[in-house]
Amino acid sequence: MTLINPIRRAKDVQDFEDLGATRKSLDQCSDDKPWYKAIGPGLVTGSADDDPSGIGTYSANGAQFGYGLLWLVPLCIPLMIAVQEMCGRLAAITGNGLAGVIKANYSKWLLYSCMGALVFANVFNVFADLNVMAASAKMLFGFPFWIWLILFTVILVASQILVPYRIYAKVLKWLCLSLAGYAVVVFMPGVKNDWGAMGRGLLIPQFDLNPETILAIVAFLGTTISPYLFFWQAGETVEEGIVERTADEPGQRLTAVTDNEIRNIRADTVTGMVASQLVALFIVVAATGTLHASGKTHIETAQDAAKALQPMGPAAYWIFSLCMIGTGLLAIPTLAGSAAYAVAETCGWRYGLYRRFARARGFYLTVGAVIIVGCALNFAGAISPIRALVYSAALNGIIAPPLIVVLLFICNNKKIMGKRTNGRWSNFFSWLTVAIMGPAAIFLLFAMATGKT
Repeated sequence: MTLINPIRRAKDVQDFEDLGATRKSLDQCSDDKPWYKAIGPGLVTGSADDDPSGIGTYSANGAQFGYGLLWLVPLCIPLMIAVQEMCGRLAAITGNGLAGVIKANYSKWLLYSCMGALVFANVFNVFADLNVMAASAKMLFGFPFWIWLILFTVILVASQILVPYRIYAKVLKWLCLSLAGYAVVVFMPGVKNDWGAMGRGLLIPQFDLNPETILAIVAFLGTTISPYLFFWQAGETVEEGIVERTADEPGQRLTAVTDNEIRNIRADTVTGMVASQLVALFIVVAATGTLHASGKTHIETAQDAAKALQPMGPAAYWIFSLCMIGTGLLAIPTLAGSAAYAVAETCGWRYGLYRRFARARGFYLTVGAVIIVGCALNFAGAISPIRALVYSAALNGIIAPPLIVVLLFICNNKKIMGKRTNGRWSNFFSWLTVAIMGPAAIFLLFAMATGKT
């Protein structure tokens, strides 16, 4: 491994120390660690996937359709793995995030189109997540909605600037354990589970071309395979390389990527995506066995969604609110951070959550701007919290297919990926993702344009 001059980039070294990253000996090769110690960006990405938008969309799906669309859960697992593995692999090979790769190899119009679509979708997603977080806090503690909205915005912006994200994320992951409440509900006495229907729902696709059904499918796919996760996993993989000394700066790898690194990325991605979809499964099944079984097929408010946990008694509202607030506090920095990665790479700014604010002002100001604009949108008009979450998921489902096509062209380009271009299965599942999400998104847009949904 090429040695790094210990006095070079001293300020960046301080950034690493502020992050709390464990130093390695400079002569130790970073790919010696076993796969289970490499779990990182993929698992965090999977955790962030189960954000308030995901919880709201999965709950609405189970309430409205019961087990009818449960087949989307196993379908999404290989699709998610294929897409996210491409993101991690291209970042490891090039040392750049997705926007940086596009900037170096493709036209500016493609770069600006991808960045603009991502920022637009992320701002709307932040708006929706903040909306239901504030609604959940109001449900529990009272006080006006706007007070909670501003409080969460201030906490999120301040913590992103003042607290290293990895420390922040470790704390919030404990709050996200509240999602286990959905798994508990599924097996509680009195919950009306039809295990045979559940099995059929998982294995046999059932749907019609009703606009409401297509909206539900696009929203489910969009909240599961979201554009911000593409940019986030790539950006986090770049940072992992810098922290572990396989790279000096973004785009400046010190050694060629190894087979073991690629295996670790794949293991990390599989772990994160499977964990994410297990949570989705439990949320849909819990909502089916409670809300759908009792005839509550349409949910609009935080209180409606919380009733999926009603078998847990008075604690249901607390558990639901912890789910929404905890996952929101974890996911919104991911949304804002992925947008900031794209903007910083496009503009040529220093970036990275391992850096201090003084060393990456443009990056952190972008993070803050995305959160603040998302907050401001909540004052522009009234919309029910759950509807906002479903719409934000559908928006992600519309934007994702063209971005996946861009990813496919990148990951099959030998000039960029060398000998590590996509394999047969990676291409198959990635193009299958486009083939499913693309027509569904077009149908939904047509239905919206003609006033049918």
